[in-house]
Amino acid sequence: MTTGYQIKEQSELHYLTLQVVEWVDIFTRIIYKEIIIDSLKFCQKNKGLQIFGYVIMTNHIHLIANSVDGCLSDTLRDFKRFTSNKILKEIQENTQESRKDWMLKVFQNKAIQHSRNEKYQFWTHENHAIHLYTPKFTWEKLEYIHNNPVRAGIVQYPEHYLFSSARNYAELDSSIDVIILDRIVKTY
Repeated sequence: MTTGYQIKEQSELHYLTLQVVEWVDIFTRIIYKEIIIDSLKFCQKNKGLQIFGYVIMTNHIHLIANSVDGCLSDTLRDFKRFTSNKILKEIQENTQESRKDWMLKVFQNKAIQHSRNEKYQFWTHENHAIHLYTPKFTWEKLEYIHNNPVRAGIVQYPEHYLFSSARNYAELDSSIDVIILDRIVKTY
């Protein structure tokens, strides 16, 4: 079943939301965020992913990205497959994970609902992709991404959140290199 958020322009800039099933707050632990960071870096280096903005929240990720190879859907599919396997393995092997049994049960119950799943489902199947067709619309989404941790009460200022491209735009050390959008095109 399609949600209407299919990526039709595979090489164009998109605002993407990747959501953990049942909004499980998995990314409250640094180890799982690091898996996401490492995987995004791999996709940048090896799969033609260009990232212009991002934030890793507790249960979802927002990206502004495109694919120089014209295969954004394929890159996202591979990213989600790899990260779900890696995170699930980490959950299963981590003796310190107090939420292990509960999380695995949620992921297992979700997998039962879809025939294309095996034992667990970590990510929702859709990518909630929105084509960014104007500079103004792009900046609106970038500001939304950067202010997400502020709205959630995690930090007071966007650039204080370590897992966001707000740090890149503020010229601070960051976890991932991004392509900085030209502020000249920003209009209100």
